[in-house]
Amino acid sequence: MTSLTPLSRGIRGLALSLGLLLGAFAAAAAAETAAPLVSPQWLKARLGDPGLVVLDIRSAIDGGGYEAYTKGHVPGAIHTDYDKGGWRVTRNSVPLMLPTQAELERLLGELGIEEDRHVVIVPAGVHATDFGSAARVYWTLKVAGHDKVSILDGGFAAWRSDPANPVQTGNRRPSPGIYSVSINKRLLAEAGDVEVAAQSNATLLDGRPADFFLGKVKSDKAKAYGHIPGAINFDNARFYDPATNRIRPKAELEALARAIPDGPVVSYCNTGHWAATNWFVLSELLGRKDVSLYDGSMVEWTADTGRPVSSLRTKWDDLKKALGFGS
Repeated sequence: MTSLTPLSRGIRGLALSLGLLLGAFAAAAAAETAAPLVSPQWLKARLGDPGLVVLDIRSAIDGGGYEAYTKGHVPGAIHTDYDKGGWRVTRNSVPLMLPTQAELERLLGELGIEEDRHVVIVPAGVHATDFGSAARVYWTLKVAGHDKVSILDGGFAAWRSDPANPVQTGNRRPSPGIYSVSINKRLLAEAGDVEVAAQSNATLLDGRPADFFLGKVKSDKAKAYGHIPGAINFDNARFYDPATNRIRPKAELEALARAIPDGPVVSYCNTGHWAATNWFVLSELLGRKDVSLYDGSMVEWTADTGRPVSSLRTKWDDLKKALGFGS
C-alpha cells in the first residue's frame, strides 16, 4: 500500500476542511431562507445586503400607502401598494384575483425582484386585515415559484417601536429586471377544485367573521349571502393577537388549529384576503401539507348563480336591510 507524503496529507486535510466549511455555509444560508416570519432584529442585521429585497406594502387597507411610505420606512425598502399595485386583478369580471403568469412576471420584474433574492414583506402592523395583505403577497410570491420570502413580524410598527432602528424618508426606485414565473399550482385552488373538494374529504375553510358565514351580511362584491356548502367557519382574526399586532405564538396557533380537521384544506373568504392568513398559519407556520388558497372565494363562487350556497339568512334579515337596519 502506498503511504501518503506529509504534503499529500496536508492537501487532503485542507480540502476536507474547506469542504466542511462550505457545507456549513450552505446549510446556514438554506436555513435562513426558510423562515416565514423574521424579526426586526434579523432584518436590521441584514440591511444593505444586495441579496435582500424589502417590500413595503402599505395601502389604504391599513390607512397608509405611498405617502406614509415616503414619510418613513425601513431603509432601502421599495414601496408597492398592495391594494393598487397589481397584486390583485380583475379577471373574467371577477375582481381581486391572482394575476396571470404574464402579469406576475411584469410585476415582479418591475420591482427588481430576482429569482435568488430574499424578499421581506413589510405590512403596516396595525390589525389582522393588514396582516392579511402581507399573507396574500407572500402567497402570491410562493405561487409564482419564489421560495425565498418572509414577512416582518409586527410590520413597520414593530420596526418603529425600537428607537435604535433607522428610518428612511423619500422614495427608492427599484431597478427593473426580468423575472421568470413558474406557477406552483399546488398552492392554488380554482372553482373546479373547490367543487371537487366539496365532494371529498377535504376541508373547505371559511376564514370570514361568523356573520358573513351565516349569511347575515355579505361583501358588496358577492352576489349571494352565505357560504360554500360543507364549509366550516374559522375567523382568520383568531390567529392574530391584537394586543401585540402579531400572529400569535406557535403553541397558541397549534391549540387553535386543532379545531380544523386533518387532511387537505382549501382556504377561502370573500376575495382570498382573509383566507391568506389561515393559509399562511396552517401551511407555513404549522407545516400542514395540502393547504391551498381559493383566491376567487365567495365573489367568484357566487358570480355563477348555478353554484350552491348555504345560508341561515331569514326574511327578517331581509326586512331589516330594506328598512336600513341591516346588511
